[in-house]
Amino acid sequence: MKKIIIIRVIWSIFLTSLMVSSAYSISGKPEPYNSVPSINETDLDPLDDVEVTVEIKQIRSLEKFDWQVPALEKIDLISDPDFYVKVFINNAEFVSNVWHNTKYIYDPQWSATLNVPDEEEFVDIKIQLWDWDVGIDKLCDISSDYDGFKDSRDIEITYDLKTGTWFGDDFISGEPVEFDPSGYGRLNGCDDGSIYQLDRDCELWFDIYQTDYDGDNIPYWTEVNVFGTDPQTDNTGEDSDEDGVPIEWEHKWGSYLAYNWHEGTFDRKWFYNPFEWEDHKNIDLDQDGIDNVEEYLTSQWGSDPFRKDIFIELDQMEDSPNGDISVLPEGAKELLRTVFDRQNIVYHLDDGCMGGSDVIPFDSESNSDDLKSIYWNYFLHGDKDNWRRGVFHYGLMVYFAPPGGFVFWGGIDPYLDSYVVSSHYFDTKYVHPKTSDNRNIVYASAYMHECGHTLGIFHGNTPGCDDQFGKFPWQKNFWKWFPYRSVMNYGFMYTMVDYSDGSRGKNDFDDWNRIDLTFFQREMF
Repeated sequence: MKKIIIIRVIWSIFLTSLMVSSAYSISGKPEPYNSVPSINETDLDPLDDVEVTVEIKQIRSLEKFDWQVPALEKIDLISDPDFYVKVFINNAEFVSNVWHNTKYIYDPQWSATLNVPDEEEFVDIKIQLWDWDVGIDKLCDISSDYDGFKDSRDIEITYDLKTGTWFGDDFISGEPVEFDPSGYGRLNGCDDGSIYQLDRDCELWFDIYQTDYDGDNIPYWTEVNVFGTDPQTDNTGEDSDEDGVPIEWEHKWGSYLAYNWHEGTFDRKWFYNPFEWEDHKNIDLDQDGIDNVEEYLTSQWGSDPFRKDIFIELDQMEDSPNGDISVLPEGAKELLRTVFDRQNIVYHLDDGCMGGSDVIPFDSESNSDDLKSIYWNYFLHGDKDNWRRGVFHYGLMVYFAPPGGFVFWGGIDPYLDSYVVSSHYFDTKYVHPKTSDNRNIVYASAYMHECGHTLGIFHGNTPGCDDQFGKFPWQKNFWKWFPYRSVMNYGFMYTMVDYSDGSRGKNDFDDWNRIDLTFFQREMF
């Protein structure tokens, strides 16, 4: 009798193990390792006592320019915001320090960690962004909720200990029509339609991860039940299928949880298989011109294969002998980031932070041949097949290139991926010497205008763009194109930093929905 009972127990364990492994299998994966402990649903990771960490990576105000915002309607009444974060993990509250008087926090160095039950697969998380003030702290908007209630400004998500992914107000979806517009691990308060309203809109970047014995950020459960890899061996960087994308990237971006309405449960879905070759060089699901291999290469700078990104390399000329500078002001860079980020086209400017920016030797005047030489030596670095070409636009700052700013051909293949802005031209003609805000707007406007041409906006397809007879109120076309409030319209250039959304009726043009992020990769002639 005892022998029969033992046989039945062994058989039951075998069938249970078979059902679990087949339910979450990926064809083509290796067999699970026999040297690791078998999966136990009462302990999702027998190698570790699981802790979950929410890391805050970046915080930015998305407010309009200061002079456009009435004091009583700003995030902070008397200064720039005094941001702090509240994170709730399974209802345990964590509160950050206050970052005083700053709109932009790029390295908060703050996280919240909680030891969670190892047998419970889901962890509830809430994130809030606050502005500190004496007695009147205000909740800022980082949510896409439309209902307008106070508690719709924060976000609530559920983290899955089995896969290391999360869902809820921030998520990955395998269906393009259901993509999270702000991306995975990024929150945008403008997603509720308040881009041009005063709604304390901000963006917040974050990551969530759990204790992982081998440090490859692939949870024990996934390694044993799905990938068949060893949860005691760091698999970071492995590319078994040789498709140009390593296992940790395919894991992060290739799986999600979908709610099964019939069963009332969540199904774990995998659409990238790290053990079967996939044509990642030709997969561009968000249609931003950056394929999955390039998304992996730029992931260190925050790219997202399900949300649009634009990368620009900024090279700048050294100072003139008289001390004249040809530098894009820091305030102009922030205006450019803000206006693109509001629209969920995340703006990545390489001004040295991504290893590609260079200082160009001073020249009092740069002609077409000079620009081609700069393009070859400082952008491509003498390599026609430099991988950054076709990923980065090239936005050059020089002292003077007549007539002042324009797109140019780099001389290598017929691509229109480059533009130049002349500091001497704008400083002498449009900048008020003692007004830094004016200088920021002038430079950002010019830089954005020329970039717009590399995104496919020209006079030929947008009549209000570059109209020489629409610059001033006394010219015949100024009032004709007045509804077209865009930096592409000479009548508004240097006084604003934005493309138009086409909402003003006749003679307005919808730049934001017509720009083509792949235009700079196309053969022009």
